[in-house]
Amino acid sequence: MALKLNNEAILELCGDSGMFLRVVGMALALTFAAVHGARAEDNFNVRFSWKLKGEYAPFYLARERGFFKDVGLDVHIGEGAGAEAALGALIQGQEDVVVIPAIYALTAVSKGMPVKIVALYQPQAPAVIISFPDKPIKTPQDLVGKSLIGTIGDPTTTYLKVFCRINNIDCDQVKLVLLNNQARLPQFMTRQVDALSTYSNIEVSQLEFTAKQKFVVLDVAKYGLIAPGLSIVASNAEIEKRPKRLASFLQALSKGFVEARQDPTAATKALLQAWQGGPNPEVVETQVKLSNDTFVSSQGKPLGWIDDKAITAALQLLQESGQITEAKPHDQYYVNSLLGK
Repeated sequence: MALKLNNEAILELCGDSGMFLRVVGMALALTFAAVHGARAEDNFNVRFSWKLKGEYAPFYLARERGFFKDVGLDVHIGEGAGAEAALGALIQGQEDVVVIPAIYALTAVSKGMPVKIVALYQPQAPAVIISFPDKPIKTPQDLVGKSLIGTIGDPTTTYLKVFCRINNIDCDQVKLVLLNNQARLPQFMTRQVDALSTYSNIEVSQLEFTAKQKFVVLDVAKYGLIAPGLSIVASNAEIEKRPKRLASFLQALSKGFVEARQDPTAATKALLQAWQGGPNPEVVETQVKLSNDTFVSSQGKPLGWIDDKAITAALQLLQESGQITEAKPHDQYYVNSLLGK
């Protein structure tokens, strides 16, 4: 049974006004501590550059298992509509971090946007070209005389001329067809084109599940086209003002990546909780497993560590393709200090 005392009763129990004031003060202090102890965690907004897919599973697993709450963060995760939109929201202060392919962050910084990469999980984006087995494209030379479908912004089509130059191909003999993301897949599946530019960890498994067949996969990175992929980007202002907050987020997220590798089934379930109407769970788990293989870091470094050699190579690619005219000093593109040891 709860015992409620009014001020007169407390004064009577305390015996004097001095004791009364001390008791009231202690009560107020305890009330203040209780209110603040129950206060919600610090809101932290994360925006992806694209719709949900298997490689985002570590974020949801980290949230489900309370890793963000453990560091005092209430993380809100949202889908995106492209890297440009995500970066715009970041600069406007609507997001705390955005998750985009690093190659786009490098382009943005080169053009003056005040942001930095704070973690890089895919030093090499899993970009590929797929084709049907009866008309295979196994090497870059097989592209000659073929049609390739892609979308504006994907690495293979964006840097196709560089890819052709590296592999001594006449790009004029490759018919490039650019369509929006929704239209490109039906065009490929109905064989209106010979090949599709895509990602090995996402669309390939889904298309193979739907078509009930294996496709021929050409890994463009093996033939010299290497662009850094999944990364976390923050504004320079946030890095300067609240570095500990960002560091806490990254360290909690790192646990999500580790446990997604150890338990891809749990990671898949965590993602699907937020992905209403998503693909078949078998397809999503395949995406999660394939994505886990792309998340690598330098030996002896924490996951997400940014290797300067990867930045150098990516900036050279951007210059060769005409995306940027010149590179800035590398410390303007990224920072590793928030990842811990």
